[in-house]
Amino acid sequence: MTHLLIRSALVVATWATLCVSADARQAAPLQELVQGNGAPVASAILPADYVIGPEDVLSIVFWREKEMSTDVVVRPDGKISLPLLKDVQAAGYTPDQLTATLVKAASKYIGQPNATVVVKAINSRKVFIVGKVAKPGAFPLTGDMTVLQLIALAGDVVEYAKSKSVVVVRQTEDGEWRFKVNYKDVLRGKNAGQNILLKPGDTVIVP
Repeated sequence: MTHLLIRSALVVATWATLCVSADARQAAPLQELVQGNGAPVASAILPADYVIGPEDVLSIVFWREKEMSTDVVVRPDGKISLPLLKDVQAAGYTPDQLTATLVKAASKYIGQPNATVVVKAINSRKVFIVGKVAKPGAFPLTGDMTVLQLIALAGDVVEYAKSKSVVVVRQTEDGEWRFKVNYKDVLRGKNAGQNILLKPGDTVIVP
């Protein structure tokens, strides 16, 4: 009985190994499509409202067209330079929209182009903090961040800061928007609604 159990276990293990191997063989073409040359392409975690911006690092992969595949940094003018395609507008597009643009542009030179746009690093989304904090400056906004979290990243407010009068400045289509935050209250758990989520380009002023 013991021998039969061992034999059955060996059969199951062998079958599982064969299935995994078959799955790996089937997955290989997909991996090649995404990575182009077979090398791993690390991608950033994209916020839901992400659009490409200046200084973002992109990996442009054309399947079976290695000479057109490259890593690029979005220039200050919002464009990227690619082999054969030259300058292409990237800023303001989602990765899917840029992919469609590249496929359309490449179709003039190659038949049935298959492109993939991978965002390797997000450098365009920043928030700023100025005034009486330990480390004023620009900080990357790669996910959700509140006013309280940004002040913490900046090393907290310094002595004599008017922490009851912190202001968030945001540029909108309708002009400049200002929102007052009582940092002391928020820190104590009061007026939690003032601890708003920051958006790219926001400036927090600590007087």
